[in-house]
Amino acid sequence: MSEYLSVLEHEIHIAALFFMCSAYVVRILWLFKFKFGLERSIPAKYHSRAVAASLLTVAKPWTIEKNRKTPMFYIQFAIFHLGAAAAIGMTFILPYWPEILKIHFVERVLQIILAAAFIIGLARLYRRIFDPVLRLISTPDDYFALVMMIAFYAVGLSVVSNRYGASDGILVTFFLMTAFFHLYVPFSKIIHYLYYPFTRYYLGETMVHRGIGNNAQRDKSIAE
Repeated sequence: MSEYLSVLEHEIHIAALFFMCSAYVVRILWLFKFKFGLERSIPAKYHSRAVAASLLTVAKPWTIEKNRKTPMFYIQFAIFHLGAAAAIGMTFILPYWPEILKIHFVERVLQIILAAAFIIGLARLYRRIFDPVLRLISTPDDYFALVMMIAFYAVGLSVVSNRYGASDGILVTFFLMTAFFHLYVPFSKIIHYLYYPFTRYYLGETMVHRGIGNNAQRDKSIAE
């Protein structure tokens, strides 16, 4: 392993990660400066678990009409984001725990997830380019972020099978992309996942207050 690659895997990787985390902290502190809107509706009579349900919506696709009608879109969503999790995990596995890639099952799972995410990423890019509705609401950042994620999956897939057999050039590319993402994500639309718990909590709290979200009568019957 070259000295440059070693520095890139450790010092630069950690420095860029620290920058991203710092940017997240600043954004979260900024979010906490805003007060929740005042509810003017009459509070619901029965307690509901709508806050938890709202936060867990992403893991319960059957609760959303769109996912029930078009389950393939949810499957694509899940696989694409599992690919992101696998690629991010690789940025820590490769420099600090490469031995785990010698486990055949782990290697195969990562390969399947990254390959599937790569294919779905291409399909998403195709839809964003040729679907007139998606094209109308897309910004340059949407295209750039998607292309970068597709490339990230492709490069990650090329090194996952053998940590020590991969060329330094491929590994350098992978960790340069990792460092770039750490610097880029806080200022791109990819940061939407940071806002997820805030928006879902607020929606869930509103549902609790208004007695919708979960079935209030069902909660009553359970309590009785």
